[in-house]
Amino acid sequence: MSLRTFKGGVHPGHYKSATEKKAVVVAKPPAVAVIPLSQHIGAPCDPLVAAGDAVKMGQKIGDSKSFVSVPVHASVSGKVVKIGKCNSPLGGSVDAVFIENDFQDTWHESVKPNPDWEKMSADELRKIIREAGIAGMGGAAFPTHVKLSPPPERKIDYVLINGAECEPYLTADHRAMLERTEDLLRGVRLVMKILGVKKAVIGIEDNKPDAIEAVKKAAGAESGIEVRALHTKYPQGAEKQLIKVITGREVPSGGLPADVGCIVQNVGTCIAIADAVQKGVPLLERIVTITGSAIKEPQNMLVRIGTPVTDLIEQCGGFTSNLRKLILGGPMMGIAQPGANNLPVIKGTSGILCLADSEVAEDEIRPCIRCAQCVEVCPVSIMPLFISSAVEQGLYDRAEKFNAMDCIECGSCSYICPAKRPLAQWIKMAKDEIAAKRRAAAEKS
Repeated sequence: MSLRTFKGGVHPGHYKSATEKKAVVVAKPPAVAVIPLSQHIGAPCDPLVAAGDAVKMGQKIGDSKSFVSVPVHASVSGKVVKIGKCNSPLGGSVDAVFIENDFQDTWHESVKPNPDWEKMSADELRKIIREAGIAGMGGAAFPTHVKLSPPPERKIDYVLINGAECEPYLTADHRAMLERTEDLLRGVRLVMKILGVKKAVIGIEDNKPDAIEAVKKAAGAESGIEVRALHTKYPQGAEKQLIKVITGREVPSGGLPADVGCIVQNVGTCIAIADAVQKGVPLLERIVTITGSAIKEPQNMLVRIGTPVTDLIEQCGGFTSNLRKLILGGPMMGIAQPGANNLPVIKGTSGILCLADSEVAEDEIRPCIRCAQCVEVCPVSIMPLFISSAVEQGLYDRAEKFNAMDCIECGSCSYICPAKRPLAQWIKMAKDEIAAKRRAAAEKS
């Protein structure tokens, strides 16, 4: 039976063989945990601790009064040595809490199981998720309690779980589906309860047959949860594409999944929800794939939030050869970093990709030849060549008219372009300029 798919998309090499069969190993906790106060979409946190304070694991150390924000917690016990700047995997530098680890792993008194978790109301569950600091772990890092609070007029009838993991190299979600299957399903049921939904579909690309089999077996005949194999194509895991493939519904331009009755959650996010609700444990760690031809021993590792990237590279044996490019995330949507120093793992860090010379092409950027391949592969049906041309000329109003804001930044256009033009980067630049213009206009009104 042929699998349903979506318009556009590309087929980059998978490059997953180095880690897809490797079980998750626990990374050593850092000597100094660096906890950024901004790790997600929304307002950054204000510090709740000061230099010299003693802290315990799971203690809230930063929070914000903004609804679109989540707190951050200490991933180790020890002493706060400073509040200072660190490099952010999202770009630039941000304020962070530096905690010297005492290696005692002393839990804070607030971290305790919830014996009555199965009887909790939707509002009680949303509060726990918010206080646990859970943000989307698929990369976007949108505060989860906000996503689980759709407007009352939006009737949600589908919960979709993204198990596609369509980015090359990354296998963190794949291993999570194999090794924490029951926790995944528990998290799915909790999301369904919060939203009052009777139907959930877990979508997994068909290049992960072992994960499809494991999740189907665990789900069994459980009412309301379906596991569906998806055609392997990038960007299968993007929200709008996942919705189209599974439900046939199309999110309108400028719209959200809730507009078509859907909420999408990532596999890792569901597991974090299960841990927070049942065990009372905030989001302190995540699975990270450390891979690429420049790393000696590629691994899937369970990593404390705030662990320096340099620590993980060392635990994977260091570099095999000259490191040409370091990317946090996957090669399509991840962010290239100027270096690993003073760079910590955050909630949205799915991978640390270490590429050698042989994996990085240095092609010269050439003029657009109007071949329209970028239009053909665009999964949201915009015209990257016209938007990028407008950006090159500084014509952001024109870029907006070409629907630049609909771009999901998947990078398919840049990948396919024979002229090697950085189309996705230019469109992102346009989106930033347009968003800034809209904010300024809103402040004036």
